[in-house]
Amino acid sequence: MERVYNKLVRDNIPNIIESKGETPVTRILDDMEYKNELEKKLYEEYKEVIEANGDDRVEELADMIEVISALAKLENKDLSEVISISTKKSEKRGAFNDKIFLEKVIEKDK
Repeated sequence: MERVYNKLVRDNIPNIIESKGETPVTRILDDMEYKNELEKKLYEEYKEVIEANGDDRVEELADMIEVISALAKLENKDLSEVISISTKKSEKRGAFNDKIFLEKVIEKDK
């Protein structure tokens, strides 16, 4: 029997599969495939975050951070640089702490 996944997995997953007496079939992606698969993985993790609660949600957020870190590396940045940019944006434009929901903007009469 086969289970088909066709998705990017963490580096240790093939070893974990082998430790269960199963045989993983893998290949190494080229750079463009890797970027595309990371983007798919980010969306997959996003959906899992939305569907999870409590500690499960925190686990899924951690997975999302791992994907964001890998995407940052493709831009020759690391996670600390992404967090630094996030902090600067938060200082300049605010965070989401006040739960503000913008319904509309009424334009000035000219």
